Amino acid sequence: MKLPKAARLRRRREFLAVQERGTRLYAGEVLVLVKGAGADRARIGITVSSKVANAVERNRVKRWVREAFREIQAGLPPVDLVVIARQGAVAMGIAGARRALAAAGERLARERTT
Repeated sequence: MKLPKAARLRRRREFLAVQERGTRLYAGEVLVLVKGAGADRARIGITVSSKVANAVERNRVKRWVREAFREIQAGLPPVDLVVIARQGAVAMGIAGARRALAAAGERLARERTT
């Protein structure tokens, strides 16, 4: 199931803006870059390098991250997220993706209130 276009980063310049000016949150097997958005909802972009695994496993990691994002999306402020999978991401499973994004969301919420 696809995320709606309004919930995705779709252009290279959107990814680069988050990567250049975003805050880094290390969350297990993924790195989450966060930048305040001009949009009215949280948006996500996912990057999985070919160094991580083959195409089948990279797509599986992306599906896990999308599903985890769907679950926490309502609780996030309007930010742009870029999730970069690291070497161990293939072994994390859906539960690991949920934990990683939940941890990033909690940390983001703490930083917003401080």
